[in-house]
Amino acid sequence: MKLLVLLFVGIILYFIARSYKTEKFENIKFNIKENFQGDLLHHEAGLLIALMAKVAKADGAVCELEAEMLKHTFTDISSHFENSEDIREKLKNIYNEEKKSFDNTMELSQKLYKLTRSDYQKRLKILEYLLNLAFIDKTFSDAERMICEDISNSLQIKTNDFNHMINAFKNFYASQAQNQATTLEQAYVVLESKKEDDDKTIKNNYRKLVKKHHPDIISGQGASQNIIDEATKKLQEINEAYEMIKKSRNI
Repeated sequence: MKLLVLLFVGIILYFIARSYKTEKFENIKFNIKENFQGDLLHHEAGLLIALMAKVAKADGAVCELEAEMLKHTFTDISSHFENSEDIREKLKNIYNEEKKSFDNTMELSQKLYKLTRSDYQKRLKILEYLLNLAFIDKTFSDAERMICEDISNSLQIKTNDFNHMINAFKNFYASQAQNQATTLEQAYVVLESKKEDDDKTIKNNYRKLVKKHHPDIISGQGASQNIIDEATKKLQEINEAYEMIKKSRNI
């Protein structure tokens, strides 16, 4: 049975960052439902999860986004088996066991290579999937690079292809960070505030603007419907800006 790993269109990802909704994608597919009763570490599905465990633990901790991606991966894979509940439980057990040590990383990678040796594109997709997991917290540590590079070498991925994937992820997140910075800057403008302002000042500015633009207050002043509609739109903009600033400041 061949495991097809479908990684999102365009450079990757939206399965990343808070805007990344894993449930919108069928990341892993089988052509037909399989009833597998053997050791999943002899199957592409189990080996993929085992390697994901290595990558997820490479920097010492599993973040919320990594955990979400893993959860959906368990579901995606197991849903393509007749005995899906049993498979999902086994995949979780493999993950929990394999995250304990990196000693057998090369061995697992070589086993996966033997199962996919005739399909280089599939191996590229598998590596892309693993790199997606490594980058999903928007960082790529030396430890994560080392693990991914070991896996890449064992899968006999060309060095140029490996480096191209890494650069693609880095460029994606650099662009995303720039966009977020611009948006946050605009949020301060909307709240008539500055980045240097303390939390109390931000909150006070928010309250003043809400009172100034609240449609109920505008309506009570006898304003026309057009002005009330504009106030409603402005209030929404103010609320969105305030939420963005609060999130950035963890308040």
